[in-house]
Amino acid sequence: MTEFIDLKDKTRTDSLLQSGTARHALQKAGPSDKPRLLSAAGQLILMCAPSYFGVDYVINPWMEHQIGQTDPVLAKKQWNDLYRHLVHSVSIELMQPQAGLPDMVFTANAGLVIGQTVVVSRFRTLERRPEEEFFRDWFSAQGFTLAPWPEDAFFEGAGDALLDRGKPLIWCGYGQRSNQRAPELLERIFGRETIGLRLIDPRFYHLDTCFCPLAGGFLLYYPAAFDEASQAEIARRVPKEKRIAVGEEDALAFACNAVDLNGRIFMNDATRELQKQLEGAGFKPVLVPLSQFIKAGGAAKCLTLKLVEPEF
Repeated sequence: MTEFIDLKDKTRTDSLLQSGTARHALQKAGPSDKPRLLSAAGQLILMCAPSYFGVDYVINPWMEHQIGQTDPVLAKKQWNDLYRHLVHSVSIELMQPQAGLPDMVFTANAGLVIGQTVVVSRFRTLERRPEEEFFRDWFSAQGFTLAPWPEDAFFEGAGDALLDRGKPLIWCGYGQRSNQRAPELLERIFGRETIGLRLIDPRFYHLDTCFCPLAGGFLLYYPAAFDEASQAEIARRVPKEKRIAVGEEDALAFACNAVDLNGRIFMNDATRELQKQLEGAGFKPVLVPLSQFIKAGGAAKCLTLKLVEPEF
């Protein structure tokens, strides 16, 4: 089993930096890191160790009856297993976890990054708003340009805004956490067409819980999470042969909350039928159990934020 990485252990962190196993950027990193981050070879992901992870409040249906029910040791093992799988395919940055912010481990909600520009999240729930300051400080320290965003427009980062992997298009979920203004604002900032998709099932409160763009323009998604107009828009934009629709069983197993890297799809779980569909499309499913994080409403995708990925 891979050792859990605790950023408070400076000796261990320095050792990893020197070994080249992965690249780690702490909050105190300065502007000199800008060239290293923005000129990264291949893809680059941000993660945050689960030092303070747990279910301490209820802000989504998955958290109901789960307060105090997570196993910290198992959560660390599961997070580290995901890290171990991903680091073989991609460079990983780590930011410092903060006491009292158990959901900070879900770095997908830090913001949306395209090129040198980032839109930092504006959380709807009071419990997560303190994370914003730490995310802003981290992005600023790494040399990213922080785009202005209205105080009254909720937007929860790459949890609700996902880049299409076949064309220069942003898909943006709204209706649960991010509000309906978010797609238009993102389009203005990034100059990239942005399609709003209305989420109607509280269990799938972020777009990345039910929608996963895959390489080559494929799409893994749960149609029932969207209203009819959004389903029609998806069908119009994505050819039928590239749409991989999942049923409720796979959706509830967070199969769509996956990380697509170099043809491998890292996911919590999937039925054999879905795995065969993905294999038939040229992908290799890699199952990485993340049961402890599902208690808080997240899995593989929620635990990662792509800082650098292929452009079109």
